[in-house]
Amino acid sequence: MNFSKTKKNSSSKQSLGGQKIVPILFLASLLVIWELACKLFSIPLYVLPSPVQVIQSLFTESATLSHHAAVTVMIGILLSLILAIVLGILMDCFPLVRQGIYPLLVVTQTVPMIVLAPILIIYMGFGIAPKILTVILMCFFPIAVSFSDGLAQVDEEYVHLVRSYGASRLSAYRLVKIPAATPALLSGLKVSATYSISGAVVGEWIGAQEGLGYYLLRVKNGYMLDRVFACVLIIIILSLCMNGLIRIYQHFALPYLKNDAN
Repeated sequence: MNFSKTKKNSSSKQSLGGQKIVPILFLASLLVIWELACKLFSIPLYVLPSPVQVIQSLFTESATLSHHAAVTVMIGILLSLILAIVLGILMDCFPLVRQGIYPLLVVTQTVPMIVLAPILIIYMGFGIAPKILTVILMCFFPIAVSFSDGLAQVDEEYVHLVRSYGASRLSAYRLVKIPAATPALLSGLKVSATYSISGAVVGEWIGAQEGLGYYLLRVKNGYMLDRVFACVLIIIILSLCMNGLIRIYQHFALPYLKNDAN
């Protein structure tokens, strides 16, 4: 029995390792084909830069890209997290609030935020305010919906047990409901982490004096495609880092989730 279980675990680890290697090999093959095509057909830089040229621009423009990446702040996602937690608790406490707001939260997911960005600029002008509000609008709803669903799925028997020992309603949320809904909250936060970078870039693209979106628009107008691709690469790295930070927090703060998965 133990031998078969060990064999099954080793085979599952090998399959997981294969699933990770295949995408890496596929991506490496695409990069090699891309580089060879640019060399063999002498494709101009303003048409399609090679991967080597993109990497070179990434290093030569590292100072500029770092400055603009620093401007793409995470104030929006922090405000989204706070507002989503408050609204999630309100919807869980008051069913009427949930019945009125929850359907609106779901419907608003169908509205592309890039359509709202010009409207925000008209009323709020150019600067950091419309960018932060764009990030909030893109990040708030996934967090709020996930957290609200997580609170609704908590077994009320545990809440009644805590209340029977004299805990207040606020203490019941602090001790039972919020910890139990944290995995759902982190799931929504993972989605919003990627949205936060996209929202900031969209806001900067439409109207800003600095930021990755502003830099991307500037180099695009100059047909400096190697820097355009380098900027896109930075945006991808930032999104992966945001998602990775949340996964690291989940790994250490909620280790039982990993044990359950295993």
